[in-house]
Amino acid sequence: MPQQNVSAIEKRTKTLMAPCFHKDLIEWFGKNARDLPWRRTKDPYHIWLSEMMLQQTRVDQAMPYYHAFLDAFPTVYQLAEAPLDAVLKRWEGLGYYARARNLHKAALIIATEHQGVFPKTEQEALALPGVGPYSAAAVLSIAYQVPLAVLDGNVIRVLARVLSFEGDVRQPNHKAILQEWANFLLNRQFPGNHNEAIMELGATICTHRKPLCTLCPLQPVCKAFQNNRQNDLPFSSKKPKVPHHQIAVGVVFNDEGQILINRRPDEGLLGGLWEFPGGKQEPLETLEETCKRELAEELGIEVSIQEKLVIVNHAYTHFKITLHAFLCTLQNGVPTSANGQPIQWVMASELEQFAFPKANNKVIEALKTRKIRPTFFDVTQF
Repeated sequence: MPQQNVSAIEKRTKTLMAPCFHKDLIEWFGKNARDLPWRRTKDPYHIWLSEMMLQQTRVDQAMPYYHAFLDAFPTVYQLAEAPLDAVLKRWEGLGYYARARNLHKAALIIATEHQGVFPKTEQEALALPGVGPYSAAAVLSIAYQVPLAVLDGNVIRVLARVLSFEGDVRQPNHKAILQEWANFLLNRQFPGNHNEAIMELGATICTHRKPLCTLCPLQPVCKAFQNNRQNDLPFSSKKPKVPHHQIAVGVVFNDEGQILINRRPDEGLLGGLWEFPGGKQEPLETLEETCKRELAEELGIEVSIQEKLVIVNHAYTHFKITLHAFLCTLQNGVPTSANGQPIQWVMASELEQFAFPKANNKVIEALKTRKIRPTFFDVTQF
């Protein structure tokens, strides 16, 4: 692939592309921008929350969570003071729970070190948990008009087509080149509007499939459109095959009719959420054997399996699972977490007070109906 860099064709770019990016794009945005609640404010807390929620999540999915989260935690101080369990419960179902944990950690830092205000410099913003170059650029440019260019999937798609960029956009060195172009083409007088406009263009016009090129303000300078290659770009290498795991969990009852749940460690996948105990099936092991082994290893208990309650198919970013939930009764032992995490016995009616992963919520739904035959669910992590 021929090397592409900003300096080599700087004069040509300034002459041809800059007017479209600096004037036409922002004018288009002013007329066509979606009316979204975080666009009606310059409050950096609201903007930061929206940016965190919109990572890996569609606008229509994030919207109700955004409103509910602000209802529960209207200020950074209230978010910082809230228990993590309460924060995770408000995030329940939105997925990618590290975002919620990082929001909570960062709120504590903002409340104690920045007088409750999101920091105004890139260096300070990047020091916050969960805030990377994209998030810092988005919040600082939109809230404070700091001239930092964003580079997310939408912007990558727009730039790759406009520039007819042939490189694999999954590769870090190629992303770095596109970041240079984003920096170079940024409207420094109105960086917030520019960033929102180019992201909006990628989300609504320069879409992954069937881009609406006739409506695009950048069409006059888009090399992909000129060469009829808009459906070929950007190029990205194939993702590796996603592994699929069989998981067995126990819905364990004691003599009082209470159900056993345990809390996941704060760090890692689904950190801080509650779940029904269990784990991954090993080779040559039945799912019933998996359930009994995992409960013995994790909690030091022996159970009797009564029946299979539900089967849930669930997709995460890097792997898929089929979760098999078994109704069990406690036979021997006092539950003790092997990794020191909290465990609780709760009534079925109390389960909704806790934040569970989405697949576990399907188990709770099945508990309400108690069907004899396993019920199948397909859920997607978004």
